[in-house]
Amino acid sequence: MPNTPPFTISSKAINFIAEIAALAERYSIRMEQPDGLMLRKANRVKTIRGTVAIEGNTLSEEQVTAIMDGKHVIAPIREIQEVRNAINAYDQIMTFDPFSENDLLKAHGIMALGLVDNPGHYRWNGVCVAGKNGVSHIAPPCDMVPKLMSDLFDWLTHSEDHILVKSCVFHYEFEFIHPFEDGNGRMGRMWQTALLAQWNPVFANLPIENMIRENQSEYYKAIEAASAKADSGVFIDYILGTIYNSLQAKQKATEKVSKNDTVNDTVNPRNDTVNPKNDTVNDTVKATVNQQKILDAIKQNPHITQEKLAELVGKSRITINRQLAQMKSAGLIRRVGADKNGHWEIISQ
Repeated sequence: MPNTPPFTISSKAINFIAEIAALAERYSIRMEQPDGLMLRKANRVKTIRGTVAIEGNTLSEEQVTAIMDGKHVIAPIREIQEVRNAINAYDQIMTFDPFSENDLLKAHGIMALGLVDNPGHYRWNGVCVAGKNGVSHIAPPCDMVPKLMSDLFDWLTHSEDHILVKSCVFHYEFEFIHPFEDGNGRMGRMWQTALLAQWNPVFANLPIENMIRENQSEYYKAIEAASAKADSGVFIDYILGTIYNSLQAKQKATEKVSKNDTVNDTVNPRNDTVNPKNDTVNDTVKATVNQQKILDAIKQNPHITQEKLAELVGKSRITINRQLAQMKSAGLIRRVGADKNGHWEIISQ
């Protein structure tokens, strides 16, 4: 059995898990609206800016957007490189297996390119994490890092705890081990995002990192409190609360937009002339066409990935994920084996 990191799941954490699951599903639907692509880009900008800003990067959201668009930005070269690396890493986040140690090293190679001597490799020296009053944490010796990280991934792979809990525990333990020469904060936050995105793809573009930046002092206090107790339970509570607050803020913004749309419809009653029966028929036909495309693709390649299905169908990965779930519920298809190495089987049409 893998070594289990010390953590306690509080009643607060249990409540957060249920709330987050519901809010995440609602936000997934919101991201499927016509302006979803624009929202995803805006969220990605906030994510990139948030995670590098926590480490002292001074570039603004406007500058991050310009770099993302390939435009020239006048700023310190290292800070531009940090942003470019983060953009490249997050662009590939759905291709990483968050349960793979090799993929973690690969991601660090992207995140730390040109910033450290050995990107994609564990540190070869000792490190101390500075706090407000001096050294707040002395990381384990470098010769212990490979074993500690191997044990952490072993637990991550085999633990039966909820992924929301596992992602928080991994985040804390990762920061405690501090396995890399530099970029540990960015990698810890991104890898938790990668774990959550496998559970629900909406997290690939949800700027939790930006929420952490806005409450940066609380973030470090939670890490220090967990270290003092030798139990990451307090850190779990903090991160789950941050995720919940982020999703709730997005939900409130959505409700505000919906309310405005209702007011506009009342002012302009011409929208009421739409035939709801035709809308239902059109939606059904549209869904059937997409599902048929998915079935055709599975026939050609039972091992096809959701990313490839999204490309072939011309829809987002979130839409494909939802369509596959509906098709499984309808008894059209079934999944055989694990998410990574399994395959699809067509039951009937």
